[in-house]
Amino acid sequence: MTLWLKARRVQAVLAPALAAFVVVVAVAHDQYVRLPSLLAAGGNRVFLMQMTPLIITSTLAYSLAQGSREIEATAKRRIRALDAALVTTLVVAAALAGLVIGILAGSQEAIMTGRNTMFLAGGMLLARTAHEQAASALPVGWVFAVMFLGYRDFGRPWPWAVTLHPAGYLPTLGFCLFVFVAGLTVHARVRRA
Repeated sequence: MTLWLKARRVQAVLAPALAAFVVVVAVAHDQYVRLPSLLAAGGNRVFLMQMTPLIITSTLAYSLAQGSREIEATAKRRIRALDAALVTTLVVAAALAGLVIGILAGSQEAIMTGRNTMFLAGGMLLARTAHEQAASALPVGWVFAVMFLGYRDFGRPWPWAVTLHPAGYLPTLGFCLFVFVAGLTVHARVRRA
């Protein structure tokens, strides 16, 4: 177990990443910039909280890429189950941090960051089964696509831009949960080449 924790860089990478995530959400939960929109007239208001899930997804992709497939394939412990527990723990911790900070600060953007982290982590796990480098690229690509193409009008996101939907919108929460569970399931069952 200790070797797995070291191989996955839990203390060296994931714990500091979670701490950085919490600090960024606490400090910049309502900070935004105006960026040009490629589809809508006027500009898009992009909150920093749209990018904070990348702290978690990028470090998770890095962490899961560590280790040796040959050694893990012959290990007596269920490495994939441990990895799924690690991903779930980190995503739940990020969601709870966003929820608590959002409630205390009255920030819907902070509350949304947990749901968005869940969605992007699920997408990262799905992409990782196809190609290792896609694990980091998919969440980053999604965030940038949403930033520049996510709004049809000012303040009205497209249905596909789920990370822009309001925090209390239950269909989006259900879809994000579905993507996360699908990512965990595929990660646990599909062997990468």
